[in-house]
Amino acid sequence: MFTGIIESIGTVTRLEYELENLHISIKSDMASELKIDQSVAHNGVCLTVVSIDTDEYTVTAIKETLDKTNLGLLKIGDGVNLERAMKLGDRLDGHIVQGHVDQVATCTNIKPTDGSWLFSFSYDASLNNITIEKGSITINGTSLTVINSGINTFSVAIIPYTFEHTNFNQFEIGTTVNLEFDMIGKYVVRLQQLNN
Repeated sequence: MFTGIIESIGTVTRLEYELENLHISIKSDMASELKIDQSVAHNGVCLTVVSIDTDEYTVTAIKETLDKTNLGLLKIGDGVNLERAMKLGDRLDGHIVQGHVDQVATCTNIKPTDGSWLFSFSYDASLNNITIEKGSITINGTSLTVINSGINTFSVAIIPYTFEHTNFNQFEIGTTVNLEFDMIGKYVVRLQQLNN
């Protein structure tokens, strides 16, 4: 379980395929604090640490993860949003995030405003995920509030701190991002489907 509050940006140092699995090595200032078998969210995707070497660690993404997220698009040198699992009893500063990406979206617009940025995204509505105005959304692991919610579009406002301390500063129009929709919204959609 995560909160969507990004702790650090790691740098991809190695990408190695083994059959359908992708081993991703990340250089991070938190590597020395990790342990093998620990869960860490990478752009919002919960992955297990499989090895650690000084300031670098490795996780493995299986084919299903690669098919449903943007991790298969990573290149050496890319920045990755990182968050360790929350501790029981800590403050929940973001919202409840499982680290299970629902689908990807595309950045469609980036508009600087007076002191912040407005990022807009579109996603495939046929997968039955929804956003609501002022609801929660997780983009690349970052807990955010939805504005301008549409059928398959929404926007978020990014303050300077978030822009500087996440990989939002690397986004361009056309960037593919990971989305985890609000858990309550997912249950509501599922209940509707069962009752129809």
